[in-house]
Amino acid sequence: MTFANYCTEQIHDELFHADGTPRSGAQLLIAQLNALGIDEVRHRQQAMDRALFHMGITFTVYGDDSGTEKIFPFDLVPRIIEAFEWAHIEAGLKQRIKALNCFIDDVYHHQHIIREGILPAELLHKAKSFRSQCSGINPPGGIWCHVTGTDLIRHSDGAIYVLEDNLRCPSGVSYVLQNRMIMKKTFPQVFSASKVRPVIDYPSHLYSALAQLAPSQVIDPVVVVLTPGIYNSAYYEHSFLAQQMGVELVEGRDLVVQDGAVYMRTTRGLRRVDVIYRRMDDDFLDPQAFRPDSMLGVPGLFEVYKNGRVALANAPGTGVADDKVIYAFVPDMIRYYLNQEPILPNVPTYLCARDEDRRYVLDHLEELVVKAANEAGGYGMLIGPHSTADQQAEFAEKIRQDPRNYIAQPTLTLSRVPTLIDDHFEGRHVDLRPYILYSPQGIWVLPGGLTRVALRKGSLVVNSSQGGGSKDTWVVAASESHANEGDMTL
Repeated sequence: MTFANYCTEQIHDELFHADGTPRSGAQLLIAQLNALGIDEVRHRQQAMDRALFHMGITFTVYGDDSGTEKIFPFDLVPRIIEAFEWAHIEAGLKQRIKALNCFIDDVYHHQHIIREGILPAELLHKAKSFRSQCSGINPPGGIWCHVTGTDLIRHSDGAIYVLEDNLRCPSGVSYVLQNRMIMKKTFPQVFSASKVRPVIDYPSHLYSALAQLAPSQVIDPVVVVLTPGIYNSAYYEHSFLAQQMGVELVEGRDLVVQDGAVYMRTTRGLRRVDVIYRRMDDDFLDPQAFRPDSMLGVPGLFEVYKNGRVALANAPGTGVADDKVIYAFVPDMIRYYLNQEPILPNVPTYLCARDEDRRYVLDHLEELVVKAANEAGGYGMLIGPHSTADQQAEFAEKIRQDPRNYIAQPTLTLSRVPTLIDDHFEGRHVDLRPYILYSPQGIWVLPGGLTRVALRKGSLVVNSSQGGGSKDTWVVAASESHANEGDMTL
């Protein structure tokens, strides 16, 4: 029996109840794995690893002397989410994205949320991602955040919490699609019997959302994906999404502004571009509008965008809602803009800019997770229970020097999923990043998302750049009609 000795260790497990019985959505999978036996399970894991290697599914780690390009580890045991719980998550994500979009639009126009004292003005004005150049801009349909990846965790109380919002250039969806294709080939029968909802239509949903941003007079818009280039950590994903949508992947040097429009250089001459899915930060988009030393962007692009002659997704300035200090106010945004109670709660958060919160954080560094406001990928973090006295002293000084730049949260016990470790299964902590598309036709949530797993025993850091891996995420359909994934190609 493959799972005969598996133990949840009194930590919430996504596939097993505390008494060791499989959760209802996981019963077929567990039975299948038990029937295969550990040797066959390991054989299938090795086959999946080889497939990922040959497919070149990689990410880049900055500053790693042993080599920058890595294969993203993938574990064959999926996370499973039942239909009723996904309905709750989906409703909460739609509510949150709607409120965040209202917030971004407000701060670049009337700033009612500041005037009415919901958000302190100094927190907004000191946000590094607030772009004064975007004040007064009206993006197509009033939508700023077209693509969002929201990180969720489950705590030991069983509830789902929002850990952070990623509204600049959220990455990882390419791994969701590739993981799914490999899982379907590895476990075709149990996959079909489990009524798993499809994810392969994400590229068509993304293309549709982007095409809708084109100026109304354009019947057949030209959409491109703008990448910083091959040295970016998510370059694989940029090329993958462009290929799946059937659009061009371009770098800044491939685009030029002429006569108030943006054109792409092609072997047949210049071709006008209507929509740009940009995968680079605001700072580098246009040296005339943002960082003058940027060699990656397109001079004059922002002026064309302001004039409504090209659309950008996500809209410049969106990153203001990505700031981890601003995150703490999202529940208040939902109440303020939507007059609703948040469906998905935030993780309790201390703002070091507040005197009382800062004193508490400095006195309890060994218990808390400290994060820099604008860092990502697991960088700029202190995990108190796993830190040394020297590391705590270093962060204490950073907080005193720049309190606005730091938040702290309690160290939560993330839920776990069985993970293949050598010749047996052990629980490993996971989070979940669903992807949300917001277009003039509405908000659409990819059923599932990227489950990241901390592969080191006891670790809570799931970031790929910090030793994490990924798992497929199975959202169980409420009916057969919602579980038809079609063929195995993307």
